[in-house]
Amino acid sequence: MKIGLERIAEKSRLDCNLRFTSLAHHITGERLAKNLNLMKSGTGSGIDKESKFEAQRSFNTWSKEMIIAIHRKGYKPPPVRRVFIPKPGKVEKRPIGVPTVRDRCLQRSVSEVLSAIYEQDFLKFSFGGRHNRSAHHALGYLTQRISNRKVSWVYEADLKNFFGSLDHGWLEKFVSHRVGDPRILTLIKRWLKAGVMIDDKKESSEVGSPQGGSISVVLSNIYLHYVLDLWFSKVVKPRLKGEAYLCRYLDDFVVCFQYKSDATRFERSLKHRLSKFSLELEPSKTRLIPFGKFSARDANERGYKKPPVVSFLGFTLYGTRLPWGYWGVVLKPQSSRVSRFLNRLKEVMRWNRHLPLREQAKAINSRLRGFVNYFGLPMTSGIHRAIRNVCIRYWRKMLSSRSQSGRINWDRFNKILEFHPIPYNKLPFTYDKWISFSVSVN
Repeated sequence: MKIGLERIAEKSRLDCNLRFTSLAHHITGERLAKNLNLMKSGTGSGIDKESKFEAQRSFNTWSKEMIIAIHRKGYKPPPVRRVFIPKPGKVEKRPIGVPTVRDRCLQRSVSEVLSAIYEQDFLKFSFGGRHNRSAHHALGYLTQRISNRKVSWVYEADLKNFFGSLDHGWLEKFVSHRVGDPRILTLIKRWLKAGVMIDDKKESSEVGSPQGGSISVVLSNIYLHYVLDLWFSKVVKPRLKGEAYLCRYLDDFVVCFQYKSDATRFERSLKHRLSKFSLELEPSKTRLIPFGKFSARDANERGYKKPPVVSFLGFTLYGTRLPWGYWGVVLKPQSSRVSRFLNRLKEVMRWNRHLPLREQAKAINSRLRGFVNYFGLPMTSGIHRAIRNVCIRYWRKMLSSRSQSGRINWDRFNKILEFHPIPYNKLPFTYDKWISFSVSVN
C-alpha cells in the first residue's frame, strides 16, 4: 500500500500539472481494514448506530460490497448524524457531522490518496490536517518570521463559518485540477451532497462540508490552497513594496508585513477575493496591529499604552527583550484558555470526588499532562506551576466536601499526595530545543 502512494507522490512532485485518471484501485480491502483498526474503540457511531466492533465483525462482507460499488460508481454515502458541541467561551454551539463507521473508514482511505497528491502542491506556510504540520509547527514558523525578518505589522484573520460556506462548484473544480478519476470525483461530490440528519429528518446540503469527517479536512485545505495560498504567493506578494509572510492553520491565518501600506492594500483585496468564493471574514477575530521589533518603541506614538499582542492557536504572542539581550517573540497560553481549562478540571474533580483516590489522581494527571504537552513552550513554567497549585488546593477542597465531618487538613493531604502524587510535568520544549524546532520548520 505504501509503495503505491509513494509512486503517486513522486509523480505529483515531478509534474505539477499531471491529472491522475486512475486512483480508485488504491482503495483496497487492506487499506480499509487498516483505517478501521486505527479508529478509537469508543468512536461515535453514525445514523446506523453501528459501533467499531460491529463493523470489524462484519468487515469481510461490507468491505467487498463497498469496493464493488465504488468501481461501479454506485456507492451512496449515508447522511451524517448532526450533533452540537459547545463552543469554548460562547453560548452558541458548534455543529459537527458524525459519519457512519464504514463511511468514515472510506473517507480516511480516500484522504490518504488525495494527500499523497496534494502534499506535493501545498505550500510550506500551510499547516493543519497534514502530516508533520501541527499547531506547534505553525507557531514555530510564525515566531521565526516575526523575530528574524522585517516585520512591523501583523494582520490576524479568521474565516466566518468556513466549513459551512464552502462552494461545492468551486471545490469540485479545484479537485479536478489534479484528480481525473471519475470514481473519486463522484465519491467527493456525493459526500458533499449527502446531507445531515437532525431529529430523524434529513436536510440537504447545497453548500459547505460537514465538519467532523476526515475528508472535510483535506477538502478544506485544497479549497484554501487555491483561494488563499496560491493567490498570496503568486499574485499578492510580488506586487508589495516590502516583505510579507503568510502562516495558515486550516481556516485561521496570520499575515506579516513590513509596511502598513502593503497591509491595508492586502486587507482590501482579501475581502474582494474571499467574496468571489463565498467566504467571509469574522469581524470579531480580524484586525491589523503593529507588531515587531519596533512596536514597543512606537506604541506611544500610535496611541497604545502598551504594545499590542497577537493571538494565534490559543497562544498570546508578545515581543520582549530576552534576558540574553536581543529582541524575540515569547508565547504564553491565552488567559481565556487557562481559565477554561481550570473550570473544566474543577468540574471533573467535583464529579469524581467520591471515586478511589488512585482514579482521581489518574484523571487529574492525565488532564494536566495534556495541557502541558500543548501549552508547554519555553518561558511558561510559572503558569504551569500556578495551575498545578490551584489544582492541588481545589482537590483538597473537594476531598474535604465528601462528608460533613470529612475535612482534610494539610498534614493529612500531604500524606495523600505522597501515595497519589500530582507531579510537575516537565515542559516538552526548552528554549534551545524550541529554537531548533522552529528553525527546522522554516
